[in-house]
Amino acid sequence: MQTIIARGVPLDEHPKKGGHRGAPDWEGTRIFLETIRAGSFRSAGDVLKLSVNAVRRRFDEFEESCGVTLVSRDAYGVHLTLEGERIFAAAQKMEAAYFDVVRASDQSELTFEGRVKLAITEGLGTFWVAPRLIEFQHAYPKLMVNMHCAMSPADILRLEADVGVQITYPSDKDLKVVKIGRLHTMPFATASYVKTYGRPKTVGELTKHRIVLQVSPQLDSEDSFHQIFVGKSIESIVVFQSNVSSAHYWSIAKGAGIGMLPTYANGMGAPVIPIDIRDDKNPDQMLRRHYDIWLTYHPGSHNIQRVRRLIDWLKEAFSPELYPWFKDEFIHPNDLPLSVDGLPLMNLFAGFSAKEMVGRSDDCTPV
Repeated sequence: MQTIIARGVPLDEHPKKGGHRGAPDWEGTRIFLETIRAGSFRSAGDVLKLSVNAVRRRFDEFEESCGVTLVSRDAYGVHLTLEGERIFAAAQKMEAAYFDVVRASDQSELTFEGRVKLAITEGLGTFWVAPRLIEFQHAYPKLMVNMHCAMSPADILRLEADVGVQITYPSDKDLKVVKIGRLHTMPFATASYVKTYGRPKTVGELTKHRIVLQVSPQLDSEDSFHQIFVGKSIESIVVFQSNVSSAHYWSIAKGAGIGMLPTYANGMGAPVIPIDIRDDKNPDQMLRRHYDIWLTYHPGSHNIQRVRRLIDWLKEAFSPELYPWFKDEFIHPNDLPLSVDGLPLMNLFAGFSAKEMVGRSDDCTPV
C-alpha cells in the first residue's frame, strides 16, 4: 500500500526503496550531465521536462552509484568537485558514444523516409528556406523536415538537429563545416518614409533619422551600432528594437524607420528601397555588413541517406551561382538580376508577400 506521502505523486518521483550502490546507467548519466550544464536542478528540470524533485532524486541516485561526492550545493546552484570533474569528463565520452550508436543505426536505412531536423537562423529559415521547401518535399515526399528557427546555434553533436545553418563559425572542432554563401546587408527604408523624412546620405545625417535595430545572438548589430554611432546611446535614435528577423523586416516594411536588410529584400514584396549611406570620415566606405553562411553537421551524418539529401539540397538552395546575392562580393540591390531562370525574382518568395506574384505557376516554386 502506498504511504500517505507518496499518494498523488507522479511515479517517477516516488521514493526509491532499498537504495544500493550499482553501476551508473545512461538515464542517470544524462541527468547528471544536464544538471551540470544547466547549473542547477531547477534549470535542468526545465531542459529535461521533469520536476525539480525528480531531477534531484535521480541525481542523488547517480551520485550514490558513483560512490563519491560529485558536487557542492549552495543557493546559486551546483558546482563540481574534483571527483565530479573526472566523472563529468567520462560521462561526456559516454554521451558521445551513445550518439555515435544512434547515428550508426541511422546509417543502415536505405529509403528516404522519416524525419530530418534542420536548425537555422530565424531570418534565413523564414524568408529564404521556408518559401522553397516545397522543392525538397516534391523530390522526397516521404521525408518530413522539422525546421527549428532560432538565433542560438543548435548542438549538432548532441542531436538537437541533424543539420545546422548559421552565420557564426561553429566552435566545436568535431563538426563538419561548409561555407555555402555570404549574406550581405545594407540599410533599407520604404519610399513613403523617404518622402516624409528624407534620404540620409552620410552616417552623420542618419543620426537624425528613425533607426530600426535587431539585436540577437549571431548578430553583431549592437556592437556595430556603437562603432558606427560613437557616443550615441541606442535609446537616443532607435525607435524600434527586436530580437527576430521577421519583426525587424515588417517594422521597416511598414515605414517605422531605416534598418539593415539582406540585399535581396526587394524580392520579398514589400516596397523597400536601398539607402546608400557613406562614412563621414571615409566617403569611400559604405554602411554595409556581411555574414558568412555555414552549413554544419556531424561527419557521420553524410552517410545517412535522409540527412545527406537535405545537405545537398541546402547547398543548392544557397548556391552563389544560382543566386548571386550569396556571392562573396557585394552586389548592389539595383544591380541584382530581376529574374532567375527566366522567372521574376519575386517568384522566389511566392506566397510570402501579399503582392500578386507575376508569372507564378501553381505547381511549385521555381528554383
